[in-house]
This record gives sequence, C-alpha cells and structure tokens, in this order.
Amino acid sequence: MQLSEIEKPQVHDLLQIDPDSLNPGCTGAPSWVKRTLRSGPWVVVRRAQAPFGRVAVGVRGDTRNKRWGGFFEESLVSRVVRPAELRVLGRSPTRTPALRALPEVIERWRGFTLPWGPTGSVGFELASGREVTTEVSDLDIAIFALDRISVEHARFLWERVIGLQTNVDVRVETPECGFLLQEYACTSTGRILLRYPDGLIMFGDDPWSERPRTAVSAS
Repeated sequence: MQLSEIEKPQVHDLLQIDPDSLNPGCTGAPSWVKRTLRSGPWVVVRRAQAPFGRVAVGVRGDTRNKRWGGFFEESLVSRVVRPAELRVLGRSPTRTPALRALPEVIERWRGFTLPWGPTGSVGFELASGREVTTEVSDLDIAIFALDRISVEHARFLWERVIGLQTNVDVRVETPECGFLLQEYACTSTGRILLRYPDGLIMFGDDPWSERPRTAVSAS
C-alpha cells in the first residue's frame, strides 16, 4: 500500500499491517514479534526518526516485558487509525476502569475542538479488539495541537480529568515535539520537558517554536 501525505502515520497512530508480508519488515525482531503480529496485526507509531519509506513502530506482546521497537516498510501498512477516530468506539466499553473513564473524559471535554483520542493500552484495545487493559491500566490520551494552546486552556482541560476512577496521562503533540499537559498547565517555572522525534529530551518554554540549534538535554 502506498501511503498518501494525508495518510502518513503520525506518533500514536495505530497501524494494521499485512501479516503475510512480515519477513521484509521484521529484520532483527525477536521471534515472538512475528507470532504476535500474525494473530493480531496491529502496531503503534512511536516517536522516532525513521529511514525513508519506513515507519517507526512499537509491537505489544502478551506480557508487559514484551515490547519491541523497530521500523517497518510503509508497504506493510493496510490501515491507519488515528486516536481521534477511537473516541467513537470509546463511548460504551465498560470492561476496565480505564475504558470506563474514556466516556467521562469525552463528556467533560465536550466542546473541545482539537483532535484528541485514547492511546496506550486503551487505544490499542479499541483499535485491535485485543483485551489488553487491566484493572490498573492508565487512560493515556493524546491531543494534536497544530496551533498554540494557552496555559489557561491547558489548565482548564487538566482540571477536568482529575479525580476519575483511573489515572489519566495526557500528552500534547505539536508539529515540533510532544509534552505532558499536566506539566504545561501546572509548572511554576514555565519550563517543561519537550520530547523530539530524534530522541532528544530537553527543557523548554515554547513547544510550538522551532527547536534551538544548541539544545541542552534534560538528562
């Protein structure tokens, strides 16, 4: 499948891949990766720079210690599912606290117009149908903000996910980097951790500006 620019996978997207074409895409992968993908051919786009024509993906095994990150050819992708698309599927599931919390966030953020949706185990379960969330799973959410969100608006959003029956972890993705909504909304210094596709993590105060040429690692 040749992906158009509109369909190009972005961080947090869920990808359905062609399990019959795995050999060219799994170079160096542990044996369990191929077995897992043949039974449930779904991967998540991770934050990393991929070679031309490839996608940086993460594969989820059947236990927490089975996680693999690699690069697949774009031709393996048969379907791209954005987190925002999963909100429709998340209005009724009630199997675990994290799934039950999603409809509450949908209601509490009613009127919020930026693209957002569940990621992590909740997003993966809704997209793939595999029951991967547990009683202690967090509800992970990604907001995709091409334009600036004010600190006041961020605080408004964050305050409305406090006190739910499970922990809610909200990441904001800008064209430049990703960061935690809670840090942006609540930090007293104005400087937060910014995560870039090349793996750099640095402190900054403007997630929508271009990264400085000289960056200081947060570590």
